[in-house]
Amino acid sequence: MDDFEKFYIKAAHFLKFRPRSEKEVRDKLKEKKAPPEIIERIIATLTEQKFLNDREFARLWVRQRISLKPRSKRIIVLELRQKGVDKEVINDVLLDPGEDQEVDDLAQAKKLVSSKIHKYKGFQRQEVYQKLGGFLARRGFDWDT
Repeated sequence: MDDFEKFYIKAAHFLKFRPRSEKEVRDKLKEKKAPPEIIERIIATLTEQKFLNDREFARLWVRQRISLKPRSKRIIVLELRQKGVDKEVINDVLLDPGEDQEVDDLAQAKKLVSSKIHKYKGFQRQEVYQKLGGFLARRGFDWDT
C-alpha cells in the first residue's frame, strides 16, 4: 500500500463520522504526518468524489445549529470560520440555509429559554433574568436579546 492509499483511508475514516470542512481534513492529514503533495492529491480526490464540499458542510452545520444546538448567528459564523469555511460561503449559507430554515437570533433564544425556564421556578424574577441572560450570553447572544 503506497502513501496515497494509506492517508486516503485515514481521511475517509475521518469523514465517516460526520461531514468535515476541507481545512479539518487537511489539518488531520498534517497531524498524521502526510506529505504536502499527498494532502493536495487527497483533497482534490475527495472534492472530485463529492466527499468534501465546504458549502454543503456549512449548510449542514447551520441546520444542525438551528435545530439541535441553538446558537446565535455570531457564534455560528465564528465556528464556521474556525473550521476554515470561506466568509463568502458562510454569508451565502446564512442567507439561505435551506429547508425553510433561517438563522433568527430571537427565535433561537426563545427555543433555548423555553428549554431552560422550568429550572427557575420559585426564583425571583431578577435572578431568573440574570441566569437566563448569562445562559444566552454564553451561547453568543447579545444582552438585549
